Amino acid sequence: MNIKSNNNFVDINTKNTVQADLFRKKNDSAFPFLRWAGGKRWLKKSLHNYLPKEGFKTYHEPFIGGGSILFHLQPETAYISDLNEDLINTYQVVKNDIDLLISHLKQFKNTKENYYKIRATRFNDEIQEAARFIYLNSTSYNGIYRVNLKGEYNVPYGKRPSFQLDYENLFNASKALSNVHISSGDFYNCIKNVQKDDLVFLDPPYTVTHNNNGFFHYNQKIFKIEEQNRLSKMIGEIKKLGAYYILTNAAHQKIREIFDHGDSIFEVSRNSSIGGRNAKRGKFSELIFTNGV
Repeated sequence: MNIKSNNNFVDINTKNTVQADLFRKKNDSAFPFLRWAGGKRWLKKSLHNYLPKEGFKTYHEPFIGGGSILFHLQPETAYISDLNEDLINTYQVVKNDIDLLISHLKQFKNTKENYYKIRATRFNDEIQEAARFIYLNSTSYNGIYRVNLKGEYNVPYGKRPSFQLDYENLFNASKALSNVHISSGDFYNCIKNVQKDDLVFLDPPYTVTHNNNGFFHYNQKIFKIEEQNRLSKMIGEIKKLGAYYILTNAAHQKIREIFDHGDSIFEVSRNSSIGGRNAKRGKFSELIFTNGV
C-alpha cells in the first residue's frame, strides 16, 4: 500500500513506527468479531502516520461498523455508536452478556438449512438477536450487511461449512469493550461527548463512486451528499473544541471539496478486499483527512 501526499508516493514502511509500538501490547488481545464491507483492517498498519503525535485522550467512533480501528487501538476510554440498531445491540451484548451470548451461538449450526431458518427468525430477546446477528454475519455471503425495504436481512448463505466461531476472541472483545460507551443514533450525536485533545475516527458510508466501486447501501438508505456536508460541519465543530479527527472517504474530487478544512489530505492506494470468488479485484484509492499531523 502506498500513501500519496502532495503528488508524491511514500512507502509506508519507511515511516516512523514509534507510535504504533505504543499500542502493540494491547493489540494482541482482541480483534474484530464481525466481517464488515468497507471495514478498515487495511488501515491498521499505517494508522500511526495519521494519529496525533502528542497522543489523545478519549476515542470516539460514530460509524463503528466492524470496529477494526477501535480494537487496534484499544483506548482506555471510548465512545462508539452507529445508526444500525442491530449492530449496536450486538456490541452491547458482547460487552455485557458474553456467557449467555456464546451459549446461544453454540446452538446454531453452520448449514444452509439452518442459515435460512435463522435468517427468517427474529427473536424478542436481545441476547438471542445478537447471537443471530453474529451468526448471520459469519456464515453469510461475503459478510455483507444488507436489508430490503422492509428492513429484512436478505444476504444469501456464504457456503463456509468449515468456518468456526472464535469464542476466545469474543471473550477478549468483551473485555476490550468494558470501558467503551455504546449507543445507537445519528453520527452528529457524538459531538456532545467530544472534548479537547480527544480523537474522533470517522469512516462514513461512501456516497460517490470511486474506482468503479459503486455505492454503499447503509441502514436501508444511501448516505447522501447532504449527509457528507453535515459530517463536514461536524468536523468544523470538532476542531473548534480543540480535538483531533481522522476521516476516511472515497478518493473523489467532490469529497475533497466537501472536506477541505485546510488540514492534511492523503490519497491511499490499496488492494480491494471485498468480493466473492468471482468478484473483480484491483487497486482502489481512498482519501484520509486529518488535523493530527
